[in-house]
Amino acid sequence: MRYLLLICGSPYPGTDGCDDPLDEKTQAWVDEMTARGVRLSGSRLRSTATATTVRHREGELLVSDGPFAETKEQILGYDLIECADLDEAIEVASKHPVTKFATIEIRPIWPTP
Repeated sequence: MRYLLLICGSPYPGTDGCDDPLDEKTQAWVDEMTARGVRLSGSRLRSTATATTVRHREGELLVSDGPFAETKEQILGYDLIECADLDEAIEVASKHPVTKFATIEIRPIWPTP
């Protein structure tokens, strides 16, 4: 089953989200999970200042700058993984170095017909 790992937290203090103090550790995690065959893709996201929100309301297209909701935590990045079950997905997420300062939400993905 495929799962999306949503990495949520506050940008690292003193940066705009471009400098990641855990790059080396994160790269090691990426290398390990890719070698295991569970990590399919993933990436960091640019800051919410670069976000654009699109929605339709009452027949009108609304486009706005920034994220949908004002919140202290942001989605900082994601990883798409494929695991046998939720237990394996939890094990994979628990080894991610960002868990020391951020939260990882594990979300199963509906299979594409």
